Amino acid sequence: MTIKNKFLNSISDIPINDFKENLNGYRSPFMSYEFLDALERSGSVNASTGWQPFHFASFDKNKLNSFMPLYLKNNSQGEFIFDHQWSYALNRANRNYYPKLLSAIPFTPCETKKIITKHTSNQDHCIDITKELMEEKNIETWHILFPNQDFGEHLLSQGFIKRNGYRFVWNNKKYDEFDDYLNIFTSRQRKNIKTERKKIRELGITFITKDSNTITENDWDEFYLFYKNTYTDRMQAPYLNNDFFKLVHKHKNTLKPVIFFAEYENKKIAGSLCFQGENTLYGRHWGSFDNIDNLHFECCYYQGIDYCIKNNIQFFDPGVQGEHKIRRGFEPRACDSYHFILKKDFRDAIKKFCYEESKSIENYLQACQEYTPIKKEYRI
Repeated sequence: MTIKNKFLNSISDIPINDFKENLNGYRSPFMSYEFLDALERSGSVNASTGWQPFHFASFDKNKLNSFMPLYLKNNSQGEFIFDHQWSYALNRANRNYYPKLLSAIPFTPCETKKIITKHTSNQDHCIDITKELMEEKNIETWHILFPNQDFGEHLLSQGFIKRNGYRFVWNNKKYDEFDDYLNIFTSRQRKNIKTERKKIRELGITFITKDSNTITENDWDEFYLFYKNTYTDRMQAPYLNNDFFKLVHKHKNTLKPVIFFAEYENKKIAGSLCFQGENTLYGRHWGSFDNIDNLHFECCYYQGIDYCIKNNIQFFDPGVQGEHKIRRGFEPRACDSYHFILKKDFRDAIKKFCYEESKSIENYLQACQEYTPIKKEYRI
């Protein structure tokens, strides 16, 4: 076997058919050639945005046999794992935290495989070669965010430090309709949810769902205005540009986008974008022109829950963080990241930080269980 290892500046350097062969039956809207290529081709991901593609790929006789998304990061934006304290600490020691290495799907805190290959034995090869790069370039840290659980546990044996995290996920317990889902709540919260939804209806706001079969280019133009407005309100530039969403539309049959639009007097006033995976609906982006009470809950949560029930989708993952999701039936689930620290002094400090943080997170999740309004017999 003749193996060649390469660090590539674009996923376009890899033949799309080779990439798909190494997926080996795995299906994710995010760990897909089309999604990663759309990020790069649109210019949403490049060196100027702090995401310099540096993908690892190994080839056997010019045939791809493993791939790992990898980026040289000059900032910590768009990651949803916050390491600013770590960068401050290393900078105070007169060492460079950036550039760092990052294996993740940009702007997408969803669990995915982080190495695709037909042979799991190739995973350690990818890790070893990347560690050698760190030594050669004196890159102090490498971060693997939101890996699938089995791979995450394997990373511990490779010297990575686990950083505990959490997210809130809705679990479809074979509901036939939305009212079945409401029955899992205590009577008080059941009434609260009905009241939230009733207020939206009384305002005359209705909803339409656009999926890969019905979505149009004009829908993306309208959604982008909502999405962009979310960042404008925070006085920030949006991470993604309109060209990215147009490329998603081009590959809609593979990426499976779903948009829930809110309408008032036949005019769209808000939108929530999801992607449908194999057994999970992933909520990713939303925006609105008006600050209307309960509109976010309806557009981003209840519409997605209703869609999952109607389409027999097992899980609804609306994104990280947000304690308000507990009151609406979303339950905590582990959501971890893994970190390889090149030098012992900083590695020991990060290990201690993660250990102390994990105790706080454990206490927090225990409190979440007490706070949930779900009847005990229906909890995870």
